[in-house]
Amino acid sequence: MGLFDRKKTNFYDAQPFYTIGNSSTILVIGLGNPGKKYSANRHNLGFMALDKYQSTHDFSNWTEKKDLKCLMSEGMVGSTKVILAKPTTFMNNSGEAAQKIQKFYRLYNSDTTAVYDELDVNFGTIRTRLGGGSAGHNGIKSLKSLIGDDFARVRVGVGPKSPPQIDSADFVLQDFSDKEKPNIHKILNEVCTILDERSAGPLSEHSITIDL
Repeated sequence: MGLFDRKKTNFYDAQPFYTIGNSSTILVIGLGNPGKKYSANRHNLGFMALDKYQSTHDFSNWTEKKDLKCLMSEGMVGSTKVILAKPTTFMNNSGEAAQKIQKFYRLYNSDTTAVYDELDVNFGTIRTRLGGGSAGHNGIKSLKSLIGDDFARVRVGVGPKSPPQIDSADFVLQDFSDKEKPNIHKILNEVCTILDERSAGPLSEHSITIDL
């Protein structure tokens, strides 16, 4: 399926829709920074999305895997085993966790999906694709340097910067604005729907704009 835009009016709720597919294992790695200081930052949308997914599915509790440099939760979606991972390396070294997890579970980039904030995408828009550049995102730069670039991406928009002259790093390390906060749950619900779709097969290239 080619690139298309669609408006969302119905959102993912507590009960997910499961599609039964071939038995397989996939890795979903959310990008962010560990610690309470960063937990509500725009740059931690990847962590927020995985927390939402874990809490609304019958997945295991988050467990620290020091040898794999991540917090991990696992569960089944249909016949697919889904491994959720939040690197404990801090954003700029996220690829270290991805590389170790792939090696331990014998997974490949075709089995791997990264979920992360994207400054070049407007708030309320989510884009999915396979491969591509980093758009200056240090977490993606780290993944690309250690596992290559042919993994699936769920790019969750946090742009544009406001005010425009603010440094990009400063902007993404801020918490969401009071205007944005009420809409975070809608965005996370849509990411959960996308991850359910990923459990049933490869992601197609989408651009989704949510009605906020």
